[in-house]
Amino acid sequence: MTDLTPFTTLALPGRAAHYLKITDPGQLTVSAPGERRFVLGGGSNLVLTGDFPGRVLHMAIAGKRLLHEDAEARYVEAGAGENWHDFVQWTLAQGWPGLENLSLIPGTVGAAPVQNIGAYGLEVGERLASVSAWDFEKQAFFTVDREHCRFAYRDSLFKQQGWHLDGRVAIVAVVFRLPKAWRANIGYADLRQELAGRGIAEPGARDVADAVIAVRRRKLPDPAVTPNAGSFFHNPVVDRQIAAALLAAHPALPHYPQTDGRVKLAAGWLIEQAGWKGKALGPVGMYEKQALVLVNHGGATGADVARTMAAVQAAVREKFAVELSPEPVFL
Repeated sequence: MTDLTPFTTLALPGRAAHYLKITDPGQLTVSAPGERRFVLGGGSNLVLTGDFPGRVLHMAIAGKRLLHEDAEARYVEAGAGENWHDFVQWTLAQGWPGLENLSLIPGTVGAAPVQNIGAYGLEVGERLASVSAWDFEKQAFFTVDREHCRFAYRDSLFKQQGWHLDGRVAIVAVVFRLPKAWRANIGYADLRQELAGRGIAEPGARDVADAVIAVRRRKLPDPAVTPNAGSFFHNPVVDRQIAAALLAAHPALPHYPQTDGRVKLAAGWLIEQAGWKGKALGPVGMYEKQALVLVNHGGATGADVARTMAAVQAAVREKFAVELSPEPVFL
């Protein structure tokens, strides 16, 4: 049995019957079809509920390079095991903007398209060109281009097919399309305020990245100090009529109209108004500076997390009649 606790940011107890660190795509071919497996990235979006009886494949495939470029964009490839934040900073150091709004998001490059990670007005699917992966059942590598990844809010083909849960597919590399016609994406008030405080009226990509990093560090706990899994709940997306009724009763509720006519609500605000900001149930609670972040105050188990999650969901449901769903995977 291999202890998985050091490989997760929530620091919950859990072991794997079998564990293999993957540094080369060829290693994936040793896992037999039908074997129970779990593909692990940075462990920043994972809740361990106990011991796992199958094989954990810990993706550590490294490498990053400029594949090619044309008049409109640069195409940059990265291995699935590359640290996401480090990769973003590397692209900026090369003078290739486009991913700066996604700075300081924990996790790996390979996990980014599964969740379609996003922050401050940008989702990774907007910058992705293709994903290369290994299919354990078909025993073959395949590539999916952006148009077929079915990206949606915190969703993708890889989640919709259940591939990330049943371990059928392991992403090995991702290619990003970084447009040469760059424009600063500073639509979020927190970013504008941070940049204004720095006296920057016309920010470059590095300025935007630095502002994102500063805001995130101010609002979110460092997993090395306070174990957490980042934003724990999805921002709920509701029908326009439901949003209108909620806004009539709660005018301060942050909300974001979607292209399909629905409205995305700020889960953190709902949780805070329901009385859970800084509140704990045993060793697990919601962070004192950001109610959307669930933290492990020490000695927590997966059962403790599930209990606190259910309590928060019940409180929001009772006050707002809105259902919250968790972002992390439960293993």
